[in-house]
Amino acid sequence: MAERLVGKPAPDFTMETALGNGDDFSTVSLSDYRGKWLVLFFYPLDFTFVCPTEITALSEASGIFADLDTEVLGVSTDSKYSHRAWINTPVDENGLGKLNFPLAADLTKSVARDYGVLIEEEGIALRGLFIIDPDGELKYQVVNHNDVGRSVEETVRILQALQSGGLCPANWKPGEQQLTAK
Repeated sequence: MAERLVGKPAPDFTMETALGNGDDFSTVSLSDYRGKWLVLFFYPLDFTFVCPTEITALSEASGIFADLDTEVLGVSTDSKYSHRAWINTPVDENGLGKLNFPLAADLTKSVARDYGVLIEEEGIALRGLFIIDPDGELKYQVVNHNDVGRSVEETVRILQALQSGGLCPANWKPGEQQLTAK
C-alpha cells in the first residue's frame, strides 16, 4: 500500500531544470517555493502526445496561477537537455514552444518514487499532480493513467478552494457559499 502524502510535509527534492525560455538551465529545490503555493506535476516523457496538451495549457494559465501566488513546476524522468530540445521544437512539430515555468529532470527517478508516481518497470512517471502550500505541506494529489490529460480548470478550482481556508462542498467555486461546521 502506498504511503499517504496528503496532510504531511511534501517530500523534499533538488533537480536540474530547463527553463521555459528554452535557453537556460537551473537547479530547483522544494525550499525555493517556501512562502508560495506550488503546483508540482509529473508527466511520463518528453516528445509524447498527451503531455504537450497539458504542459502548454498549464503554461497558458500562468497568469491565473501568478494571481493565486502559485508557482508551477513540471517533472519527468527525461534529462534537462531533452526538456530544452522539446521547448525549442516548434508546436506544429510536437514541440512545446516557450513555457512560463521550468521542466525538471528526475533522472534518478527518486522524486517520482518519493511522490508515489514512478512506474518502476518502465522508469517513467504516471500523471501525478500535487499542490503544496507555502509551509511545504502537501494539500492535494491526483494521479491518473498516462492516456488521459488533466484539467487545468479543475486544478485552479482546487487551488482556490484550498486557499479559501473554508469547507468547500463539491463543485464549489470562488464566491459560492462554503459549509459551516455544526
